[in-house]
Amino acid sequence: MSTTSPTAGRPRSGARRMPDATAREEILDAAAELFAQRGYAATSTRLIAETVGIRQASLYYHFPNKEQILAELLEATVRPSLTYAGELSAKDLPPATALRDLVEYDVGVLVGARWNIGILYALPEIATEPFARFRREREQLRLAYRALVEAVAPDTAPITGDLVFGLVESVIGMRRDLPDLPGPADLPAAVAAAAMRLVGP
Repeated sequence: MSTTSPTAGRPRSGARRMPDATAREEILDAAAELFAQRGYAATSTRLIAETVGIRQASLYYHFPNKEQILAELLEATVRPSLTYAGELSAKDLPPATALRDLVEYDVGVLVGARWNIGILYALPEIATEPFARFRREREQLRLAYRALVEAVAPDTAPITGDLVFGLVESVIGMRRDLPDLPGPADLPAAVAAAAMRLVGP
């Protein structure tokens, strides 16, 4: 009986990190941990493969390079919230309700993720082509916030929507810097309440 995977050809060097996950999911999880804790530049594909317990060549079966791994991780921090914003729009909710719901959901995505990958938003590499889709989707999410804020308070300065978006993303730094940060069960509602105060009556 063969000890290799029929699709990836990768013998394991030890116990699996995530027994119920696919190999691709394990690679993403290991990369997220290493990127968040060691930094992007200091993490090689070889190290990611070793952390998962597979050969480096097997990693390339799933991802052609390190940039694609990071791009997929970054997109996962914005795409769920962007999708949720579209669902809220389709429900025809009062703008204030939709804004509060979006803030709570978005904060939940950012603080509920296993690893704080959002701290890599400011990497200079993010301005390059492999991350174009992430930048585009993040911009679409920012514009969704701006539209909701303008709907809640039409006389509010346009920058207020960007301030709310920045408030939401501030939880990335809070998660990094504050060991006693409230968990996903408490922080989303607190940030949503702050956002609504920022928008005003």
